[in-house]
This record gives sequence, structure tokens and C-alpha cells, in this order.
Amino acid sequence: MMIRLILGLLLISSAQVLAQPSDDAWTRVVDLRGTWHFQLGDDLDWADPKVSDKAWDTIFVPSRWEEEGYWGYDGFAWYRARFQLPGEAAHQALYLDVGRIDDVNAVYVNGHFIGSTGSFPPEFKTAYHAFSRYRVPSRFLRREGYNVVAVRVFDTGGEGGILEGRPGLYANLAEPALAVDLAGPWHFRTGDRMAWRTDAVDPKHWGVVTVPGRWEIQGYPEYDGVAWYRTTFIVSDALRDEDLVVLLGKIDDLDEAYLNGVLIGATGRMDTQEVEGWEWQTVRSYPIPDGLLRFDGENVLAVRVYDGLIDGGIFEGPVGITYLGEAEQWQQRSSEESRTFLDLVFDWLFKDGP
Repeated sequence: MMIRLILGLLLISSAQVLAQPSDDAWTRVVDLRGTWHFQLGDDLDWADPKVSDKAWDTIFVPSRWEEEGYWGYDGFAWYRARFQLPGEAAHQALYLDVGRIDDVNAVYVNGHFIGSTGSFPPEFKTAYHAFSRYRVPSRFLRREGYNVVAVRVFDTGGEGGILEGRPGLYANLAEPALAVDLAGPWHFRTGDRMAWRTDAVDPKHWGVVTVPGRWEIQGYPEYDGVAWYRTTFIVSDALRDEDLVVLLGKIDDLDEAYLNGVLIGATGRMDTQEVEGWEWQTVRSYPIPDGLLRFDGENVLAVRVYDGLIDGGIFEGPVGITYLGEAEQWQQRSSEESRTFLDLVFDWLFKDGP
């Protein structure tokens, strides 16, 4: 039984990967495999699409930069590429896949930060083993003309660069339609103060993480405990008469969600911080009470999260404001997909026999 328990825990630790949406839910709408512009060094202005990269070198993606003429180079470098958004993709849930990057990366679309993996110096933390796929908020994309992808990379030794994978823009056809897309950078802070749920908090000194995404690969390795997320958003007055829901995807492990300082939903017991089982596979879908949204100003969404073991945070989407019917369909689908895998683990782990 002990061997089975150990193997079961290993399965559980990898279940976030195994329980992801099936491949048939994804379709590639833009293929980014090929020649990119490439520049050694580091300048955050290179994320700006208005900055010219005509004088940069070119490099094939994916490949080790050592094999592309930069043998022995360790340090910072930037990649840039352009693409046009197909018309049919404009209203889909889109993700930018940049493959496996050694050691650290940060990715920008049209100058907007959409995600990072690993931690840059001076608090360096490699993520050479991770494949990076980031949600691209629809508000960051241009439906006309070219979109610019910029990837900042730091390598500390050995091979470096965008090493492998299938770089491109992908649509998740299974995700529900969002009235307000909240994926992207959120303010983030470890620790726990209930005052952080209110409008009065100024998060300018907080960190920034990408939602959805595990906090361990965004500069908070091995952190277990309580942390807070905050973001702001505007809601169109055209949605005033709709039944709306806050979708927060899946969170590891427990959470409380506050809209404009008011608790609108929770999963698990944050008061005792006791993780009972599979809360991290529960889809967060919290209806918005009447009269709580501000249609004439800014809204604040604050999420209090407790993680007790392994990965933590708002790790899987979709994240945003959606319609009640869309939320119910997504919750049912996601619950069925998660249950199929988790039931197999439990049945094997706790069945009778040696």
C-alpha cells in the first residue's frame, strides 16, 4: 500500500497537466515556426512594437541559439515576430505558445506583457524544463494589420533560447464566451490581510503575475500559504440587464473572491485552511449579486488564495466575466473531464489488494 500511495502522490502532482483540456479542443490559428528577428543584449524598449528591428539578426525558431551562430553565448537576448490575426479567430479564446525556453522568458504582444516563466536576475530561477503557453487577452490584439510578439530570454549556461515546441497562436474552442476577459497581468502579494480586499488598497508596490498561471514559475518557487490577487476592470452598460458570473478557472487549493470589497464566492474552508481533497480541480464560478457591479466606473476583483502543497494559485482559465448560461455549461464540462481522471486515480490508489 505504501508503494501505491507514493505512486499515487506522484500522479496527483502531475494531474494538472494530465487533466488539461483534450487536444481536440485546441486548434492552431497562426503558425510561428520559422524565421524571427533576434538581438543579443537587453532593453525593455524592445517590447514596444514601434521600435524597429530591421537591423537585428535573424534566427530560426525553435532551435538552440548555439546552433544558429551564437556558440558559447550566455546572457540576455530578444526574439521578435509578426503575425496577422485571422478574422475567424477574433472572438476565440487565444493562447500564445512559445515552446520550451532555456532558462527564463517574458513574453509581450503589441507591447503588453502576457506572461513569464522562471525568474530573471538578480533573483534568478531557471525554468528550462517548462513549456510556456500564455493566454492572450483579446484587448491586446489588433484585428487589422500586424501584431508583434516579443520574447525576452535569459540563459545562464549550456544551451539557450527557444529550444523546442510548436510555436504559434492557438484557439481553445471549448472555452466559453467572455463578456470581460480578465486574463493577463494581475497584482499579487504573499501574506494575508483582509484589508487587501477593499478599494482603499494601492497595489503599486505589489508584484505582478500572469493569470492564469502557477505562481511557482513566476518568481514564487516553493511558496505555500496565503496570497492575494487583485485586478480592475470596466463593464459596459450594455450588460446591465444580464445575469453575469465571475469565472476564475481552477485554483490550487482554496479561495475567497471579493468584488468591490464584497465576498461573492468561496471554495473550501479558508478559515481553517484545511484541504479536504480535490478543491484544486473545482471550477470557480461565482454569480454576481444584483447592484454590486459599477457600470459607471472601475470595479475591483480581489482573490484570496491558500495553497497547502506543490503548485499554487489561479493556474487554469478561463478567467473573466461571462453569462450565466455559458458558465453553467463550462462548469459541467470541466467537472466531467476532471472527474474522469481523478476517479481513475482514486480507484487505483484505494482499491483492495497489495
